[in-house]
Parts: sequence; structure tokens; C-alpha cells
Amino acid sequence: MITIVGATGATGSALLQRLIELEVPCRAVSRTPDNLRATIGTNTPVEIVGADAADPRTLRDAFEGSTQLFLAMANSPLQAELETNVIDAAAHQGVRHVVKLSAPAAEPTSPVAISRSHWRIEEHLAATGMTATLLRPYAFMQKLPLNAPAIARGVLIGAMGDAPCNYIDVRDIADVAAETLLRPGLAGATYTLTGPQAFSHPELARLLSELTCRPVRYIDLPPSEFYGHLLTNAHMPPWLADHVVEIQQLAIARPESPNNTVETVLGRPARTLHTFLGEHLHAFTQTA
Repeated sequence: MITIVGATGATGSALLQRLIELEVPCRAVSRTPDNLRATIGTNTPVEIVGADAADPRTLRDAFEGSTQLFLAMANSPLQAELETNVIDAAAHQGVRHVVKLSAPAAEPTSPVAISRSHWRIEEHLAATGMTATLLRPYAFMQKLPLNAPAIARGVLIGAMGDAPCNYIDVRDIADVAAETLLRPGLAGATYTLTGPQAFSHPELARLLSELTCRPVRYIDLPPSEFYGHLLTNAHMPPWLADHVVEIQQLAIARPESPNNTVETVLGRPARTLHTFLGEHLHAFTQTA
């Protein structure tokens, strides 16, 4: 039995769909099980369980009879505490293998606060003795539509200069996760995941201009101004605005380049940014 914690998130939901396609019995854990049940329907090999990582008492039943865990919780200031609760409950119930969605630069001295949290979680997981498979993907393509209102007005705003960014489709992350859960020979390793090509913000703006047949220009802001923009215009909480600025500054400090891990694991090329944007053109051309 594979248990998915974070089944309503971008990667967790994509993994759930992949396991459904493969007709693999699995269990999805959610704080809102009725909503998840309504989303995926009833004619699936999925068992849906209600539990809350903030309440460890609710977690133990979620892992009854489970041998593997996929863990992908939303970034938050409480992420280390919540994921540690999940890991402890899984270990208590005899789970043997954990596939954790982590992050690049998961290091104790990382300049990105969320990455430092991922490092603490990874260390805690290692101490349990369970087999740990770590997935460290770069920027999700699925986050790009959050910029759609500005892009539809012809601007892309950031603080990355011309630093390249490794965009990856979460469906590829989910497919890799499925393989590491279903093929024992892949378990216990760390996989850094990227798309097939890195794009700077100016390059992304040019690609969007080509695809939408509308001019899109990149506006590069100093980090402090970009932070203010995220608070005021994107209505982000301060911790999330800090995170976005930190990861963009990290891309400048540590220039990103793509790898072939997705293709090596899956036996097919990773999905391209061009294809993803083409699938979502309507979002980038609709003005308010």
C-alpha cells in the first residue's frame, strides 16, 4: 500500500492520477477528504482517509497497513514540524520507504529558508532508519500561470536578471515519484529534477511573446522592490514573498543548468516549457 500525504497539492495530485492510470492501489490522505473524493470520483483504486498533520493522533490510522509513503506538503513556516509529524507516524506504523518531495539547496546553511527546513526534515527522515528517496525539483511550470494577469498585460516581473531557471512540469516529477515507488532498484537515492532546458526571464518573456502573438517584456526589479511588489500586488504573505525573492536570488548566485535525470528514470524526454505554455495559452491572454 502506497500512502500519499499532500494528495491535493500539485505534485501529489499528479502522482495520484498516475497511480490511478496504472491501477495501483493507494491511499490518499487529506484534511478535506470529501473534497478530494469529489475531485477524483469513486470508481478508482484509491482509499481516501481524513487526517491532519497538525494533529499527530489522526495520522497513525492513515498509515495502518501501509509500506510506502509519498510526502509532499505545501511550503510554509510550519513545514518542518508538520512533515516531521507525518514521518514519525509513518515510522511508528511500520512504513519502510518514504519518497519525499524536497528542494534544491537543501542544506543547513542554504540562503533559502524553506530549503533549510527541507534539510532538517531530510535529516530527521534519515534518523528513522526508513529508506529515504529524495526528489529535489526546480521551479514548477505549473506556478507560471500565477503570473498570467501581468503577462496578459504584457509584462513579466522578477528579480533574477538574466539568470537561467530550471523549469520542470510537475507531471514529470509525479512520474519519477511513481517509478521510485514501484521499482525497488530506484529507492534510496536523491534525484535532482529539471526540465530539458533552462530559461532566463528575458527568454521566457520572448517565448511568451511568440506564443501569444503579443509583446511581453521582462521588468527586472531590485530584490527589495520585488518583495514589495509581491506583498502589494500579488498579495503574498511576508514569508512567501521572502521565499520567492530568496529563490530568485539563489538562481543568480548559483546559475542553474538542466540535467537528464527525468529522461534517465522514465526512458523518455522531460516535458518542455514550450509545450506547457502552449497548453495554457488561454491563461496568458485573458485580461481582467
